[in-house]
Amino acid sequence: MTREEYGIKYKNGYLRTVNLLLSKGVPEDQAREAAQAAWARGWERRDQLRDPEKTLVWVNSIAMNHYRSGLRKETINEDLSQLPTLPQINFAAIDVHRMLSQCSSGERQLLAKRYLLGWEISEIAQQYGLSETAVRIRLMRARRSLQRLVERRSPEIHFHSFKASA
Repeated sequence: MTREEYGIKYKNGYLRTVNLLLSKGVPEDQAREAAQAAWARGWERRDQLRDPEKTLVWVNSIAMNHYRSGLRKETINEDLSQLPTLPQINFAAIDVHRMLSQCSSGERQLLAKRYLLGWEISEIAQQYGLSETAVRIRLMRARRSLQRLVERRSPEIHFHSFKASA
């Protein structure tokens, strides 16, 4: 196909290529861009076309492929901030709640005040009217009781962090 023949096909077929893309739901600016790119690609490879009567069909398929490859690249390069995210679940809080629910009421209050609320041993002793040594002993017993409950459920878990820090 000569340059002049391809030029005539371009003048007659460019808007038809744009209209084809528009009929497929492609936005107008992207349809014009894909049509222009397809006709330019056809120009570069016009010597490969065996039947000049099928130029429009050939260029239209190039245009559709160009648009589809652009869509694939767009999807791959989507910003992570636009992707839906799952709500954050605080598994540690769920585990603590389950463990504390297995303790007796007194142990639960003592462990919660010391480790969850951050009370000092002296504050707990004053509230309960006990000596600091008595509070330490009760905390130690509560930790051991909780440790046995957890290890009974999951033998592979060992709570070295539950050692007395007071």
